[in-house]
Amino acid sequence: MAALSAGVLLWRRAGPDGVEVLLVHPGGPLWAKKHQGAWSIPKGEFDPETEPGEAAALREFEEELGIPVPDGTRTPIGETRLKSGKRIVAWAVEGDLDPSAVVSNTFEMQWPPRSGRTIEVPEIDEARWASPAQAADLLNPAQIVFVDRLLESIGT
Repeated sequence: MAALSAGVLLWRRAGPDGVEVLLVHPGGPLWAKKHQGAWSIPKGEFDPETEPGEAAALREFEEELGIPVPDGTRTPIGETRLKSGKRIVAWAVEGDLDPSAVVSNTFEMQWPPRSGRTIEVPEIDEARWASPAQAADLLNPAQIVFVDRLLESIGT
């Protein structure tokens, strides 16, 4: 069975007609030079038999950013499937935060591969606000649907 992740698409109003969404870039040497199509919403794997998806999305957001999801209505924006087969369910939340305040959790990985040496890297190395057009360029292509659904739900 394919892995299942849950995430939050945080968004804010930017000007009279604009919207921005919060995106995160994965940390570590594998992602260091990859940008277009490499960004994501804050998300992570969970077991739906032991944790509700919405609770997992909130937990993963805080683990990856070091900041809880801002208070606000959580609107389900459905599911998508990555090329790998992994499924992602997401909720949109209107709110604001300062990306420079983000402090990601870390994990250990072997680097270089097969070297036996481990390094500690942040799960995400950058968070930033992006317009829907910028998000379409930066996001993993399977996740663009979340921005589309957000815009549809708020009538933009």
